[in-house]
Amino acid sequence: MLTKLFLSHPRSIDESYFEHARVALTFAGVLAYAALIHAIVRAFFEKTASRLIVELYQKTSNRG
Repeated sequence: MLTKLFLSHPRSIDESYFEHARVALTFAGVLAYAALIHAIVRAFFEKTASRLIVELYQKTSNRG
């Protein structure tokens, strides 16, 4: 059960648990930072989240 929860997905894309965690946290951090700044000052990062989502999709669609 633990293997399925924590290791099946990273292994399916040829990554270790920690490699996958680093990639996922990097994606989350970049999006969260842009969204946080945009929430405070609407004129900043107006299209950044949309652009980042497209870039992240391109990076992840070729994995596994």
